[in-house]
Amino acid sequence: MAVSSTVERDSLYIGGEWVSPASDRRFEVVNATTEEVFGSVPEGVEADIDRAVAAARRAVDEDGWATAEPSERAAVLGRFADAVERRGSELAQTVSRENGMPLSLSEQFEAGYSVALLRYYAGLAAALEVEERRPSPLGFDSLVRREPLGVAAGIVPWNFPVVLSMTKIAPALAAGCAIVLKPSPGTPLDSYVIAEAAEEAGVPAGVLNWVPGGREIGRHLVAHAGIDKVAFTGSTEAGREVGATCGRLLRPCSLELGGKSAAVILDDADVDEVLQGLAFASLANNGQNCAASTRILAPASRYDEIVAALTDFCSDLRIGDPLDPATQIGPLASREHRERVEGYIETGRGEGRITTGGGRPPGAGWFVEPTVFADVGNDARIAREEIFGPVLVVIRYADDDDAVRIANDSDYGLGGTVWSRDGERARAVARRIVSGTVGVNGYVLDLNAPFGGVKDSGIGREYGPEAMAGYQRLKSIYLPAG
Repeated sequence: MAVSSTVERDSLYIGGEWVSPASDRRFEVVNATTEEVFGSVPEGVEADIDRAVAAARRAVDEDGWATAEPSERAAVLGRFADAVERRGSELAQTVSRENGMPLSLSEQFEAGYSVALLRYYAGLAAALEVEERRPSPLGFDSLVRREPLGVAAGIVPWNFPVVLSMTKIAPALAAGCAIVLKPSPGTPLDSYVIAEAAEEAGVPAGVLNWVPGGREIGRHLVAHAGIDKVAFTGSTEAGREVGATCGRLLRPCSLELGGKSAAVILDDADVDEVLQGLAFASLANNGQNCAASTRILAPASRYDEIVAALTDFCSDLRIGDPLDPATQIGPLASREHRERVEGYIETGRGEGRITTGGGRPPGAGWFVEPTVFADVGNDARIAREEIFGPVLVVIRYADDDDAVRIANDSDYGLGGTVWSRDGERARAVARRIVSGTVGVNGYVLDLNAPFGGVKDSGIGREYGPEAMAGYQRLKSIYLPAG
């Protein structure tokens, strides 16, 4: 389905209905490639959040979503997946216009991967054992129940708005929770497409609710008395604030935050294969990826070779309109974000040597050239702070132990990769890296494995059965002996 040139939305999706917002405030949505406004949506206010939380509470407390048979929830998720799949082209094009994601990636992730998430959790819901009888060593039995937490709040950033919504929606619904989503003001239009799919699929009223808004509305949602769990993806700074609020309220939360991951290229690696893999592991979505391997650790014995190869590779990447299927690097998501990335590039000029990039291509759009810094120490700001753009730093190391030391010398621990012709050697190095996830000779998110960070990269996990467990509470019922 083709996306119309201008998209104006006037309602919010709350309680299974399209309702009028509580104020006349609006967000304009700007095309990252043309820098022109191509849509607008209502800006939610506190009254809209209150209405959405009330609708979600009714869905779990009164209307039976929390007590529905797991097979019923699985059927809903399956229909929802089918409806999202039918809108795959519209979703992909919408996101690419909103944030500059190359269409080849938005089709794969925002469309395809989101559908896969819904179907995966439909399968987990269908197989869910709500109650388990356990014999006690004391001579009696207990019933251990997995019950839905209730109403979840999901706060989603602009870089992968559909996938990151689904990492919250799918396990929450599978567990029997309802959810209120707050999308980023920069990428709200895709949430309307998902809401239309939910409506078509017959997702029960109040189970899914969307209220676009800024930080103040996010704070109101996180602290709302009707919320039982918060799932947040965003910056480490904002995550600390969310975590502090949830800690004060004794409210469970999952925080998927920033990263500054290392790509450890071992001295026996095939450089051509590494470069093909780094196109995704380091530069996916124009580098706007929290798990990106943006610190390239190269052995001293092959440092100059790797710098030269990486320089040539990044110089040849095709920069252009993200709606062109051949584009590999699109624009950044906003003017403000481009200024932030360019500020880091200017800082880096005093910390290393630019071998390619460092500027803007001519024309409109918030583009930044893929940039490689060589001769950078791990103590440099561009090696320690998350830039969130197409900027790579190449750091020299002496041996495997030194590589592991440098990889772990970071405040973050979300992603990372290890590259070697020797799979066992690579796995041995991967086991020593302190990070929530590490890829060997590639980086592919696995639906069936937990994803999340350590240190400043957050707490809690998404994906896998562990994510659904994060939306459940455990209850033990002790049975009398005999």
